[in-house]
Amino acid sequence: MPDKKAMIAELIAMQKKFIEYDREHGVEMKDYFAPESGHFLEGFKESFNEKALELAEVAHKEKGSHT
Repeated sequence: MPDKKAMIAELIAMQKKFIEYDREHGVEMKDYFAPESGHFLEGFKESFNEKALELAEVAHKEKGSHT
């Protein structure tokens, strides 16, 4: 089973990087939802969502609330 604490730490680190980028450069809707190739946010949303869903799955299995 993946280490839940490590998964949480990774998500927090991603959030911090996003906030830092936003403060330095600003984030426009087009960049968040449809970033150009090579943009900092390219794949970010998908990667974050994938990791968050994986964490939710681990938490459900841990609590026995998901089959």
